[in-house]
Amino acid sequence: MKIVNQNIQIDGIDKKILRALMEDARTPILEIARSVGISGAAIHQRLRKLEKSGLISGSKFVINPKVLGYTTMAFIGIFLDKAISNPEAVKQLKKIPEVLECHYTTGNWSIFCKILCKDNEHLMQVLNRDIQSITGVSRTETFISLNQQIDRQIKI
Repeated sequence: MKIVNQNIQIDGIDKKILRALMEDARTPILEIARSVGISGAAIHQRLRKLEKSGLISGSKFVINPKVLGYTTMAFIGIFLDKAISNPEAVKQLKKIPEVLECHYTTGNWSIFCKILCKDNEHLMQVLNRDIQSITGVSRTETFISLNQQIDRQIKI
């Protein structure tokens, strides 16, 4: 089955390449080439096509935050007094290093953030000192993650 998008078509070989790299981005190209049955140059060519299409937006190393002492993951629903405050609030949230993700949402909150702190005390400081002091933030709701059960990308 081919996945078809306006910009790109992905065939079975592309899927095998992507799956191998999603499992371990450091897998040598020649190792992937041998398992797929095409040349290393063909793998490089396909990867360039996938990057150019925007399907692949880069590769990265994943840091284990617990090794650095960050053990408290929380999700913060942010209520703003006016919708007009959204862009300025996000601009201020970008300045807070503990904020990992920030989303405009439907539903109760204007903004929903994922933050990572060293412990609950650190979380309280970030909430009180940094997030709740942002102009336009009327209140927040905090949900502490006890344990992440699923961590994956979209299936290819």
